[in-house]
Amino acid sequence: MMTKLQLYNGALRLCGERKIASLAENREPRRLLDDAYGDGSTNGSVRRCLELGQWTFAMRTIQLDYSPSIEPSFGFLRAFDQPTDMVNVAGIAEDEFFNVPLTQYADERQYWYAHLDTIYVKYVSNHTDYGADLSLWPQVFADMVEADLAREIVVNLTGGDVDKVEKKFKDAKTRAMSNDAMKKPTAFLPMGSWASSRHQGRTLRRHGIPSA
Repeated sequence: MMTKLQLYNGALRLCGERKIASLAENREPRRLLDDAYGDGSTNGSVRRCLELGQWTFAMRTIQLDYSPSIEPSFGFLRAFDQPTDMVNVAGIAEDEFFNVPLTQYADERQYWYAHLDTIYVKYVSNHTDYGADLSLWPQVFADMVEADLAREIVVNLTGGDVDKVEKKFKDAKTRAMSNDAMKKPTAFLPMGSWASSRHQGRTLRRHGIPSA
């Protein structure tokens, strides 16, 4: 299992700096790393790295029912609260198996608006049980976080070669994304425009809304 101390020392190695013995060590490298790491979830290196891909280990799928406390004054009939742990969206669908993508919706101010009562959302999560859980990270993702930490601190720490550290980050990112892509199921072609429009027409008619 990856630990925060291992991440810190991996970043220091990339910077050409000696390791720290603990997360309480009173040295400048540890203080710089604390700032770069942030809270390990909503800000800092972990958040930045989670934003860069559709990571399988951080993927979460939920059913969302509309919020009865919000009544749109026009347009779409229903409003849905966006998850507070959402980093980026992988897909929104009308069905739980994601066979029918939701194409008619609006994304505004932490809400989604649609004509349905229930939608299904797949997204990268920074929750402590998902993307922020270090025990779930593949080594290649941990390598990328280490490299991100290194590029954040290298100038203030050693005045080292920023370009060299940046290249290490890009290489680590490429490996992490390639590794993650191999874990994903086979992707099939999306529903054709004719079939999609027929399904959308049926959905709108169920709610008494004439299709275009």
